[in-house]
Amino acid sequence: MIHADVSARPAVPGDEEAIAAIQLAAWRGWLGDAVDALPAEEVGARWAAAIVSPPSREHKVFVACDGPRVVGFAALQPSEIIALEVAPEHRRAGHASRLLSACIDTLRVQGREEVRAWTLQGDEARVAFLTSAGLAEGGLRRTLEGPAGDLVEVMYRAGL
Repeated sequence: MIHADVSARPAVPGDEEAIAAIQLAAWRGWLGDAVDALPAEEVGARWAAAIVSPPSREHKVFVACDGPRVVGFAALQPSEIIALEVAPEHRRAGHASRLLSACIDTLRVQGREEVRAWTLQGDEARVAFLTSAGLAEGGLRRTLEGPAGDLVEVMYRAGL
């Protein structure tokens, strides 16, 4: 039996279009048609900047690949995973776990002692994923302004 090549790697220029498409598809689940008001080109340009000129050496963007195709991504800033998304049609195939491992390995190399990740309140699938990976609710909440109203996020964390 031949298995597809699956991996996680640092993002490179050219990955931004796939990252933007995955992010917008994920947001569609929470924001519905309000996502259509977000300019995909601008979202892609922001990811291109994050890949080519991150704010610091500790900021990283990783992608999950199924063969040559980018099917997920994670963005990491010091001690915090600020995004981790997998294309809906590629979920439950281990891509999120590979991305989480890449983030945690990077944080350990950087000498960090904790990892934090935020999830939208009510996203039971993400909560299940984070808790199965050993993260627990961290006691913090924040409210973000979204195109269709406020979004509440809950912080999860674990020691490394």
